[in-house]
Amino acid sequence: MIPLDLIQRTAEVLMEKAAIEIPQDYLDGLKATAAVEDGDLSSFVLQAMLENYEAAKEDRRAMCGDTGCPRWYVKMGNEARLEGGPVGLEAALRRATANATNNIPLRPNRVHPLWRTDHDNNVGINAPEIEYAFEPDSDWIELTTVHKGGLFGTDYRMLFPSDGIEGIKRFYLDSLVAFGKRGLACQPAIIGIGLGGSKDTCMVLGKRAACLRTVGDRNPDPKIAALEEELKELGNSIGMGAMGFVGKSMVVDCHIEVGYCHTGGMQMSVHAFCLSSRRAVARLYANGRVEYRTDPEWFTQYQRRETVEWNAHSHQEESA
Repeated sequence: MIPLDLIQRTAEVLMEKAAIEIPQDYLDGLKATAAVEDGDLSSFVLQAMLENYEAAKEDRRAMCGDTGCPRWYVKMGNEARLEGGPVGLEAALRRATANATNNIPLRPNRVHPLWRTDHDNNVGINAPEIEYAFEPDSDWIELTTVHKGGLFGTDYRMLFPSDGIEGIKRFYLDSLVAFGKRGLACQPAIIGIGLGGSKDTCMVLGKRAACLRTVGDRNPDPKIAALEEELKELGNSIGMGAMGFVGKSMVVDCHIEVGYCHTGGMQMSVHAFCLSSRRAVARLYANGRVEYRTDPEWFTQYQRRETVEWNAHSHQEESA
């Protein structure tokens, strides 16, 4: 059984890591972007951010003044057992969020939408968000925290089958241009795209594609993977760079996730992660062992399954 105090302690460590230590995959992607950027202001912003990341690690301070809205992604092995059950887990994550807000510190961004009530701890009604997934034949739990900007950098459109790939490209470019011109996102960023599902599923898939996949990762469907590469290059060809200035560094990477949708539609969402790309992951075992990493490894074969029944052996044969 995985104890609650281990969950809370680990969650607090993850909050600090996400706020301060930029993942290496994103840092490498950002350096590659900076190496080819030739826009004066865009280059200045990129170099300033790279220097800021180093200062944040040295000083053990949050890398950005706006620390976003902390959220949790929990993946539970089917055989995992938790002290206090799911209710105890959620209580531990809420305590960890409140403690980390005070101790790191993080900016307390969460307020009531109408009364603007602020508890100064990033905790409130439906905050922080806690989303779940499950894995067969496993007895661990994985905690992923993402500190995602909570204002802009997201758009949605109901497309139709006749819009096709060209329609996807048009909406994608419309979104990036709006993000850049109106200051609605902090570029360059990982762009996540959700295709299909219902509207709420489409939005969830797009945000997870942006926040829970690493730079260089590709969808296992080769045609979708090719589209990811094409959209990355397309996004960097519109004349915008860091923070919307003139340049060619709008997109560090592009990720696409899909869900089966109504036959008459093709929903699409576009999400820009933050220039700081804040995420951290840990796997917890009942014996007290904790393994930290920065790749959420969220989209497993099980998460992308499309059959009625799950058979790992037959799925691996199909993928071979």
